[in-house]
Amino acid sequence: MDVRAQTAMVFHLDKCIGCHTCSVACKNIWTDRPGAEYMWWNNVETKPGTGYPTLWEDQVNYKGGWEVTDKRELKLKSQNKKNFWLKMFYNPNQPTLDDYYEPWTYEYKHLTDAKLGDDQPTARPISQITGEPIDIEAGPNWDDDLSGSPIYAENDPNLSQLSEDEKRMLFEIESISMMYLPRICNHCANPSCVAACPSGALYKRGEDGIVLVNQDVCRGWRNCVAACPYKKIYFNWKTGKSEKCILCYPRIETGQPPACFHSCVGRIRYMGVLLYDADRVEEAMKAPLNSLVESQRSVLLDPFDPEVIKGAKENNISPEMIDSAQNSPVWNYVMKWKLALPLHPEFRTLPMLYYVPPLLPVMGKIGDGIYEHKTEDFFASIEQARLPMKFLASLFSAGNLNEIRSVMKKLLAIRHFKRAESRKELGSDKIRKILHESRMDPEEAEAIYQLTSCPGPYERFVLPPLQREEAMEGGEECPESCKGSCGLGDVQTPKRGL
Repeated sequence: MDVRAQTAMVFHLDKCIGCHTCSVACKNIWTDRPGAEYMWWNNVETKPGTGYPTLWEDQVNYKGGWEVTDKRELKLKSQNKKNFWLKMFYNPNQPTLDDYYEPWTYEYKHLTDAKLGDDQPTARPISQITGEPIDIEAGPNWDDDLSGSPIYAENDPNLSQLSEDEKRMLFEIESISMMYLPRICNHCANPSCVAACPSGALYKRGEDGIVLVNQDVCRGWRNCVAACPYKKIYFNWKTGKSEKCILCYPRIETGQPPACFHSCVGRIRYMGVLLYDADRVEEAMKAPLNSLVESQRSVLLDPFDPEVIKGAKENNISPEMIDSAQNSPVWNYVMKWKLALPLHPEFRTLPMLYYVPPLLPVMGKIGDGIYEHKTEDFFASIEQARLPMKFLASLFSAGNLNEIRSVMKKLLAIRHFKRAESRKELGSDKIRKILHESRMDPEEAEAIYQLTSCPGPYERFVLPPLQREEAMEGGEECPESCKGSCGLGDVQTPKRGL
């Protein structure tokens, strides 16, 4: 058993309001500079939709991630030993700038410097690459709130799982049949980008599993861009280097969450530590499609198991990291409650960003238009959700409907459990049966509700204190040699959370 520590995340989609505050926070800190104008390390997509870059989920075209050969071996889709050198110079499956968008700004100076005249001066859009006027035809969030339907929404690759009748019903009410999908780098446990890099610039940090790019080693071959199935690695046309989300590791190293997590208005983001067995990763990612979710769970280790703790210490995982894993909200969502699922596990990269699918409202008509459900078919309403189960299964469980149904049953049961509590009906046979069928007890339902609805920063972000904090026990001030260069002043960062 090779125990590794991984900084992992959960996004609760029921709480995402699509405000894009996370995207703007990330943009202002990391990609507001020449060559990175088109990069959005954090973006929020509207689903159904083609996303950013366009149709990134279509691996028939982009050939990202891993695949299992007839000999049950994992191999990269983007390259092999025969075409490796050729694709270093030209890769037909690599996204182009048109698949993202040509970044633009506006000719603001013209508003103040224009000559006097009868017409109001206007700020025309100009390309941030060429400086020439352009006609804006696309953007990073061009189909926000389904504004681009049917051009964008109807081309979502996940809709291929639906019948024609299901598609027709979906787009009859397209203005409300949607969900938001925030995306950052998944910092996978089996990253295809790292495997594809010919110069060895991409690496996975041993202490916390964050995937980074060594800019001094990167030669701009862009094999990583093609290999990443989530298309979360970008090429800086100014520096000639690859760049990606670094999970704000300077903040994490001081016990703080990343900027996109800290700024999230809906408080949908959770961060903690998971322990996993690196020896099991390869075999787990060879599992059949319908068992990939459970196979990924089998890689994760119980942080309370004495053997796991012993193995972690042998691998020099700090006691603080083990403590964070034992108090991790990610462990609760992913393993204890089994509510959070990986995005497109069929890419076989073992992503360490998990999503709680949204419990969408039911369609306007159920049967004769009656909304009251009998106990024996209480969970039937999830089959009439405005986004079909097949669509959600295509996103989060490689098509396994049972995984999605299990999550939806729990979410629906918690909603009615809290409703019964407010009505003082918790002891009713109906509630007991609902909890039994969803495989929960009242204590678990209450725990899920508390972490979902009322979490403070200390519950959402459970991160170990690293580096400077260990030397600041008792609230000591910065040493004389620091002179405030750390940017934290005299304030001590708590051991956990903000």
